[in-house]
Amino acid sequence: MDTPPPLGKKWLCQRCGNCCRWPGVVRVNSQETDEIAAFLGISVEKFIEDFTEITPDRRGLTLISKNDGSCFFLTEPNICQINEVKPTQCSGFPNTWNFPGWEKSCEAILIDEKDFDQAVQKRDEKT
Repeated sequence: MDTPPPLGKKWLCQRCGNCCRWPGVVRVNSQETDEIAAFLGISVEKFIEDFTEITPDRRGLTLISKNDGSCFFLTEPNICQINEVKPTQCSGFPNTWNFPGWEKSCEAILIDEKDFDQAVQKRDEKT
């Protein structure tokens, strides 16, 4: 990870959607495909066929992207259609992983870790 949060702090996603617009692989494991398929009300087989593809390294599955490189499940204005069951890769950014320069596009704010759960709840009440 390039920029871990300072000790006792966490990055709070502001739901700007910028990370969902960056082209790249969003890996999904079997538990995630099961959860997303159930959330969408379709079979796992249908989900895999319609919404995933083989990763470039051929070692797993990734969510498909739109023609502009953004996540297929991102709708305007910055709404993740599968937010409740989004992959760990998505929910972990930028706290558990990130990359050089991510801060230039991401609008996450740094808060005290002890306030994180309450801040998430407050943020989500607004949407």
